[in-house]
Amino acid sequence: MAEAKTSEIFNCTPEEFYRIVSDYEKYPEFLTEVKDCKVLKAEPGRKLVEYTVSVIKDFKYRLWMTEELNQKVSWVFESGDLFKVSNGYWLLQEEGGKTRTTYFLDAKFNLFVPGPIAKALVNVNLPNMMSSYHKRVKELYGK
Repeated sequence: MAEAKTSEIFNCTPEEFYRIVSDYEKYPEFLTEVKDCKVLKAEPGRKLVEYTVSVIKDFKYRLWMTEELNQKVSWVFESGDLFKVSNGYWLLQEEGGKTRTTYFLDAKFNLFVPGPIAKALVNVNLPNMMSSYHKRVKELYGK
């Protein structure tokens, strides 16, 4: 398994950040590797979301997203051709009028990827992804 965890402060409220992170179908607008994102099924408190991502080639996978309003979005792997396991969460906490986010991902790839390479793949995109979320906050909320 490859794990990644990071914590950052975003210049917005937890409610504002929650709106961004739970608006899955808008991901292709600001996350360059996400080519398509569709909510396939919605149930109280959770959604089945299908992601199409481009990492060397296109891959599809489905995650069950569990939403705790303005506090947490977590996910568990349902199916797909990139991962055997993909579990994680966004934890949102108010801190001085801003939002402290904690992002965690635990992934196991479907293809054979040696441990150190899998860990690098999971961690290498993290700074770029966080930068994309900072830009999205600024774009939507001017902060």
